[in-house]
Amino acid sequence: MKTKALLRAVFFSPAILSPLVVGYTWLYIYQPQSGLLNSLLRAVGLGDWEQPWLGDPKFALYAIVLIVLWQYVGYSMVIFVANLQSIPGDYYEAADIDGAGGWRKFRSITFPLMAPSLTINIVLASIGSLKAFDIIYVTTKGGPFQATETITTLLFSTAFSRNQFGYGTSIGVVMFFLVLIVSVLQIFLLRKREVTA
Repeated sequence: MKTKALLRAVFFSPAILSPLVVGYTWLYIYQPQSGLLNSLLRAVGLGDWEQPWLGDPKFALYAIVLIVLWQYVGYSMVIFVANLQSIPGDYYEAADIDGAGGWRKFRSITFPLMAPSLTINIVLASIGSLKAFDIIYVTTKGGPFQATETITTLLFSTAFSRNQFGYGTSIGVVMFFLVLIVSVLQIFLLRKREVTA
């Protein structure tokens, strides 16, 4: 494709934006009355689907997950594409000679050799979700009714809003060990299925 460099830049660009910029942009998109999303729903005749996306406990967490996905899907895609391009074409040529179909080539060649990028993306996504703070703080501050509360927003509100610095520090230590244990376990388990080209 002639536009592959442009497409990569477009998909990757949200990952280099500041989380504050991303949070405030999506805060505008999710505004109940004048927001872009609800205005778009009204424009296409789906006004019944309008919601206070960040104000309703049923939708707030999903709305934030959508923001994070939008921001980091390009980042993960770049890692997958780099791994995919490193797979030698000789394997596919040999599979073609043996009469393997598309599904068989994916199952026996592509998927096993994509394991390193899968490991990296799963570990980075897990660490990112455990330490999520900035976008949540900008958009909902952990509300409504703690529907989007994470360990980091709890740490922040405990230490700096309620001035319980000792309790906040203990939350931070627990978070550190939780991230460490989850990361090490994932790397240990996922590395077992990695195959070298």
